[in-house]
Amino acid sequence: MATKNALIIVDLQEDFCPPNGSLAVSGGRDIIPVVNRLLASSDIHLKVATKDWHPVDHISFAANHPPPNNKPFESYAEVINPYNPSERYETRLWPVHCVQGTPGAELVPEMNVRKVDKIIEKGQDKRVEMYSAFKDPFENPCVSESALRGYLKDNGVRKVYVVGLAMDYCVSATARHAVKEGFETYLVEDATKAVDPGEGWDKARAEMDSLGVKFISSGEILDVEQ
Repeated sequence: MATKNALIIVDLQEDFCPPNGSLAVSGGRDIIPVVNRLLASSDIHLKVATKDWHPVDHISFAANHPPPNNKPFESYAEVINPYNPSERYETRLWPVHCVQGTPGAELVPEMNVRKVDKIIEKGQDKRVEMYSAFKDPFENPCVSESALRGYLKDNGVRKVYVVGLAMDYCVSATARHAVKEGFETYLVEDATKAVDPGEGWDKARAEMDSLGVKFISSGEILDVEQ
């Protein structure tokens, strides 16, 4: 059986893009033409887009924490597994973003959504952060898991290409979980941007590389167009 592959477009939403996004990633809109070329490729069998889809009282929003620990980008909060208090982690706090049903949570209109086979919503449990499109960071037990793993497995996918926003947060987390789920995983470097394009990019790249994520350009996938 031929290996099937999938494109995972992570959180290419209005709130993550200039000029008006509440958590805009510099250059976020610049990747849209590359993403659209990948969406148009007949060599990619399955195309999935993910969306942060937060409740307004989500734990990652700085506004939901008392002062002085409520400064977006600067403050951190401890997140505790509601089913296992011994498991916990710290998360960076953000401006309110991608609230369910708001314009900021919509996929960018320039993206050719008609080519997307499935949209996966994530980050819906107010108690935990969920950077990865697969699941939250907790292991014992996992608190929130999306339908992504099952959808890819059910469709016989073996290889995934990960793109979108932001490289050093949701894209990186999604790629790392893809490897752990057994997928051959590639990050398409010209189809993603980082919150921190310097140190953040380098750290995320090293973490992914250590787990076996491979790094390629879109031209290596779309070689027939080069």
